[in-house]
Amino acid sequence: MVECKECGKSIQAWEALGGSCGDCRSSAYQKNKPPLKQNLNEAQQELADQELEAIIVTTSHTLQGIEVTKYLGVVSAECAYGMNMFKDMFANVRNLVGGRSTAVQDTMRDSRETVLQELKREAHAKGANAVIAVDIDYTQLGAGGNMMVLVSASGSAVVIEE
Repeated sequence: MVECKECGKSIQAWEALGGSCGDCRSSAYQKNKPPLKQNLNEAQQELADQELEAIIVTTSHTLQGIEVTKYLGVVSAECAYGMNMFKDMFANVRNLVGGRSTAVQDTMRDSRETVLQELKREAHAKGANAVIAVDIDYTQLGAGGNMMVLVSASGSAVVIEE
């Protein structure tokens, strides 16, 4: 068993992406977004956050009326979210009686938003102001009470004309 470097909890080796458990990674994103660069003052961090928000992310290969001036390569991001046993239990009940499972939907939405934000960070680090041809994939890892959802996204980091 591997231990999480943040909380010391025992975790499976495949869960130890980056050395921390899913709970620690998730809570780090929920508390505040990691800075693009270390030791930024508040004004610099606000500017960096504005630059991230301005990055265009699209599944399209082109942007109508906007020219791509430079291709910077492929960017990708992954996010593994744990479905706790209560969400699993309620999802199984919903599976039996029918209807929507808002707990699962909320987890999927959070994981998608997280992976797209991380994709923007990767693109920003390369100097891009857009990511085109984005593909998002969802994969279930494990089963029963140990289910995790892996969301991955990839696309082409580009510079577009302003």
